[in-house]
Amino acid sequence: MSRSVLVTGGNRGIGLAIARAFADAGDKVAITYRSGEPPAGFLAVKCDITDAEQVEQAYKEIEDRHGPVEVLVANAGITKDQLLMRMSEEDFTSVIDTNLTGAFRVVKRANRGMLRAKKGRVVLISSVVGLLGSAGQANYAASKAALVGFARSLARELGSRNITFNVVAPGFVDTDMTKVLSDEQRQGIVAQVPLGRYAQPEEIAAAVRFLASDDASYITGAVIPVDGGLGMGH
Repeated sequence: MSRSVLVTGGNRGIGLAIARAFADAGDKVAITYRSGEPPAGFLAVKCDITDAEQVEQAYKEIEDRHGPVEVLVANAGITKDQLLMRMSEEDFTSVIDTNLTGAFRVVKRANRGMLRAKKGRVVLISSVVGLLGSAGQANYAASKAALVGFARSLARELGSRNITFNVVAPGFVDTDMTKVLSDEQRQGIVAQVPLGRYAQPEEIAAAVRFLASDDASYITGAVIPVDGGLGMGH
């Protein structure tokens, strides 16, 4: 059965791989993007998730075209890396507002239709950094760690309504964001990963699709690492 799926930040990298995975399975996929030209093949809605009114308008457009969102993947996020002593308050609050409060906005709005339907799947994209920590990324790590508590609280709150909330925590993924690193930096990262390589975006997408499937109907409040073993034990 074709479902209405929304992937925030679905225009590139991990988000685009997730959107394609759902589309390949026959789902009706909408993506949000903040800037640039969106990829073809999806219902692309321009939306800054730090603006509650833009989130509301995006949902109205998606619901008009695809019906209420049945699967939400909260993937949109930003980084503003800086050592603590040099990190401005704006560096910190803007990352929290996008990565954490933005997730709150899109989840809360999706929940309206899910409660009526008495079913739904929500997957939040966190990071190994949220569990392991990373120097210079206190803002990003805090936002990604907070998604775990957010998801687990909602898993308890809404489990009786057949709505599941799970978290995928990717490690280092081969995307445009990591391609800008030097060879030396890339080698240093890979040396920390037991599997000895970067993840492909499609490997993250496979975990997300599983959590949104019927096979995962009894999984909620889980944190699934897709990190090549980098963060094991956390």
